[in-house]
Amino acid sequence: MAGAKKQVFAQFAEVARTLGHANRLELLEYVSQGERSVDRLAELTGMSVNNTSQHLHQLRRAGFVQSRRAGKQVLYGLGDGPVLSLLGALRCYAEKNCAEVKEIVSDYFEKLDMLEPVSREELIHRLSESSVVLLDVRPEDEFSLGHVPGALNVPLEELERRLAELPKDREIIAYCRGPYCILSFEAVAALRAKGYQVRRLEDGYPEWVAAGLEVEAVA
Repeated sequence: MAGAKKQVFAQFAEVARTLGHANRLELLEYVSQGERSVDRLAELTGMSVNNTSQHLHQLRRAGFVQSRRAGKQVLYGLGDGPVLSLLGALRCYAEKNCAEVKEIVSDYFEKLDMLEPVSREELIHRLSESSVVLLDVRPEDEFSLGHVPGALNVPLEELERRLAELPKDREIIAYCRGPYCILSFEAVAALRAKGYQVRRLEDGYPEWVAAGLEVEAVA
């Protein structure tokens, strides 16, 4: 019995070792937006295609991602199981117990936006009342793969020229890839400078999916 327990713990350690690389965690953030090719993931992370492929191979071996062939491309998506919940638990643990993470969050992210973000529960309530405009500032390809129902997609780089699409008589709630995604922070700062009422969602699209909430995709 003790030997079986040690074997199980050894496998737990292997799974944890797979996550023990910053590049792999970043890849999981991008894959959690929807299926991507190796080339696109390499472009997003700034890694070489070969390096990206190696990290994806490690993630696939541990079940964190899965792949399928679509024509000449191989697309990678999240693996089965509570991958997003595991990543969320890792983030919560690090924010609570890691001094370096606490310092980065306090000195960087919290200073970018001093207002309290909107919780998922509050957003759901406000959307049911049609009292807010939900703004998705991710790139169009990510929005097409999946988004919160009713969201308006205005990628950050298009925000300045599409201001006329955003009302000033209702609060805007912006979201992007997750709690550390800088896109929503920059969008909120830019819109406030223009006189809009705007706050951030406390997390992002992957956390919405992990909560089992409804999503839409562009056909």
